[in-house]
Amino acid sequence: MNRILDKQRKREKRKVRIRKHISGTAARPRMTVFRSNCHMYVQVIDDVAGTTLVSASSLEPELRDLKNSVEDGLKLGEVVGKRLIEKSIDTVIFDRNGYLFHGIVKSIADGARKAGVKF
Repeated sequence: MNRILDKQRKREKRKVRIRKHISGTAARPRMTVFRSNCHMYVQVIDDVAGTTLVSASSLEPELRDLKNSVEDGLKLGEVVGKRLIEKSIDTVIFDRNGYLFHGIVKSIADGARKAGVKF
C-alpha cells in the first residue's frame, strides 16, 4: 500500500512542477489527460476563463467500448482532435498531468495530431 501512495505522491509532485510552466489561453488551450485503471479522460481547458472547451472520455455512450489500451487511446485522441477542429481550435498545449509520455498518454497525443491538432 505504501508503494502505491508513493507513486501517487510522485505523480502529484510532477504535476505541480509541470503546471508552474503550462497555462492555457483561449487562443491556445491546455489539453490535459487523466487515466485511471479502467477509463481515460481528456479535457481541453481555457485556464484564463476557467472553462472546459472540449472533453471526451471512455465513459461516453458512443465511446463506451474503448478499453484502457494504447490502441483505444489513439481513437480517443482522434475524437478529441475532431471536436477541437469543429470548434476551430487547431493549436493546444499538451499537459501530460504528471504521467510519463509513453503508452496511453502518448497514443492520445498521437491521435490528436492525426486529427490535425498541433502542439
